[in-house]
Amino acid sequence: MALDEGPLAEDPSAVPPVRSPRRRTAAPSEHVRVRRLHEKAAYDRDRIDAILDEALVAHLGFTHEGRPFVIPTLHARVGDAVYVHGSSASRTLRTLAGSVPVCLTVTLLDGLVLARSVFEMSVNYRSVVVLAEARAVTEPAEKLRALEAFTEQVLPGRWGAVRGPTAQELKATSILALPLDEASAKVSEGGPDDGETEDAALPVWAGHLPLRLVPGVPVPCPHLPPGIPVPPEIVDYRRPAA
Repeated sequence: MALDEGPLAEDPSAVPPVRSPRRRTAAPSEHVRVRRLHEKAAYDRDRIDAILDEALVAHLGFTHEGRPFVIPTLHARVGDAVYVHGSSASRTLRTLAGSVPVCLTVTLLDGLVLARSVFEMSVNYRSVVVLAEARAVTEPAEKLRALEAFTEQVLPGRWGAVRGPTAQELKATSILALPLDEASAKVSEGGPDDGETEDAALPVWAGHLPLRLVPGVPVPCPHLPPGIPVPPEIVDYRRPAA
């Protein structure tokens, strides 16, 4: 449709419908717009939030003194921000607290795509990229909310079962908040794309092999007093599915 067509052109006072940022269909900025295989892109916050909430590990990229660094870290999302944390003595946290541009990524590996040729082999995945300037969290109440989110991200129900942080532990912990204003997801799923090519005649098995994170048997601490059972949230541990 041309710009001078449609009801908006007929009625200059017409107000276009407001699209919720949670249902976004276009990239929030050019910086996070998926260019290669753009059909795999997802910009709606519901999808982005679900991937962030399921992932256990994020990677935080930044530059320090002219050198690039990518650091694996735990993360947790609370509303419209992602939190990362570490020691107050950490070079990463001290550097990023100064409003340094950062890139946070998470990736969930969902399967192996086994094609009939090496060129077409791939993996199924769900990933998120967040670009932001990190904000140092200094207010104690927000720090506690973030630490609770970290704990519940790893094991739901754990925050209420264990001792909370002391004032000294809270002081020794640095937390950064990254707004989700610039974020995008990329999702690849299904089998190989060579089923209707010349390679389809090759006598090679092709398809995809789903993968998932499965917990093992809990191993008790050697100093655990006798009689303390494994709690249900550990026995039945599963990661949330996006």
